Amino acid sequence: MSETALIIGAGSGLSAALARLFAREKMRMALAARRTEKLAPLLAETGARAWRCDAAKREDVETLFAAVEAELGTPDLVVYNPSARARGAITELDPEEVQNTLLVTCFGGFLVAQAAARRMLKRGSGTILFTGASASVKGYARSAPFAMGKFGLRGLAQSLARELHPQNIHIGHFVIDGGIGRAGDARAGQRGEDGMLDPDAIAASYLHVHRQHRSAWTWEMELRPWLETF
Repeated sequence: MSETALIIGAGSGLSAALARLFAREKMRMALAARRTEKLAPLLAETGARAWRCDAAKREDVETLFAAVEAELGTPDLVVYNPSARARGAITELDPEEVQNTLLVTCFGGFLVAQAAARRMLKRGSGTILFTGASASVKGYARSAPFAMGKFGLRGLAQSLARELHPQNIHIGHFVIDGGIGRAGDARAGQRGEDGMLDPDAIAASYLHVHRQHRSAWTWEMELRPWLETF
């Protein structure tokens, strides 16, 4: 039976690599983003459906899950991929930008996980995966809001793993420690061959975690290029 996958925070890069891989796996696929018009080429390529959603808004998340459930069924796999950044010295940061960073990076993850878990628990199975970053485990100077959000998202994932794994809901958190390569990115040439994370390789790791046998579930995976320092 075909599975249903929902990717929230869809766009180019990692989320597009995930969509292409899931399409090859014959999954029914839903993509959610604040601006769905940017997804037209990816929709044509993968056959996915798209819904407009601001993951930081409760009403949007509930509407999204209700629509996906009605048209494609309860998702077997949900990926939370949005993030936002506010950079600067602590004395200069705009509190509203900081609040937005926390809402998108962390609170939205809670809203999505809650909506997904309610449906998956009724069915008795499912996978929820969260995209983290280096900032999930180490805070960098002039990047406090991003670290706050990603630390919070990691804490959410860890707590949910302990709560939901015994109920057959697989939770995964991915620490993406390094830059994700994109076509035309000048940094790739500076770092040498395979000096940046290949989005297709990351996507393969997400699928691997989703497919794991429940006798040996991973709750967290850290991914970095072979040249990246710890």
